[in-house]
Amino acid sequence: MTIAPSEQTRPPRRGVLLRILPPSVYTGRARALLERSTLVYSRAWLVFLSGIVEPLLYLLAFQVGFGALVDEVTGPGGEPMSYVAFVAPALLAASAMNGAVFDSTFNVFFKFRYNKTYDAMLATPLGPLDIALGEIGWAVVRGGLYALAFLGVMAGFGLATSPWALLLVPVALLVSFAFAAVGMVCATFLKSPAQFDFVQLAVMPMFLLSTTFYPLTVYPEPLQYVVQCLPLYHGIELTRGLSVGFLDVSMIGHVAYLLVLAAAGAYLTAKRLAGLLLR
Repeated sequence: MTIAPSEQTRPPRRGVLLRILPPSVYTGRARALLERSTLVYSRAWLVFLSGIVEPLLYLLAFQVGFGALVDEVTGPGGEPMSYVAFVAPALLAASAMNGAVFDSTFNVFFKFRYNKTYDAMLATPLGPLDIALGEIGWAVVRGGLYALAFLGVMAGFGLATSPWALLLVPVALLVSFAFAAVGMVCATFLKSPAQFDFVQLAVMPMFLLSTTFYPLTVYPEPLQYVVQCLPLYHGIELTRGLSVGFLDVSMIGHVAYLLVLAAAGAYLTAKRLAGLLLR
């Protein structure tokens, strides 16, 4: 039986969902992107210092400077705590956020718009979901390394006294995952390096307002609802509670918020890459 020429040359049809979510065997190939990023950064490890030094300087400022002017603040559960101990876990969460956002926006943008790295990757068995998971995974590793180094500094200052503080690293990874996923979605919409100002315009107010330096109660009630919608707020609530060993049922809600944000970001990233690169 002969096949019509049109049938010989017609490419196989693939639904939109399959283009976004390739077979599960392919998703394991996202590890190849992690290996690639590890090799690339193995000779540029100094870039990690920026994400560690900045929050460390903040912590030193509050330890020997401004923190000496504030006696105690209300911590998790209404218990009083030193101001330095109040700020330190928030800076850890912010450090994880900064590392993830930087890697998932700046680096992804140049790979996508200028180097055309993803076009080459899609010529291999890698699919859009593999690329999304691989790049998000590396951003999570970077944010986790920042948080791990900062946790060591906290321990050195005697600010991580509870055994539950060991869970600060998994929480930091979750925070990194959520921000990396959302950051990579945003990177696919950027058209020029000048638009990175919009990223800073979103990150900096979030850093300052998400109860990083002040308890939620100091804000007017309408603004409190806005603050509680910010992703970093949920990460800070988790890290601050764990740092002093205060566990509350509300932590389930904070974890769920970040998990939903991470899953939605990963899905939308894969969808955007499929729409832009597989046209």
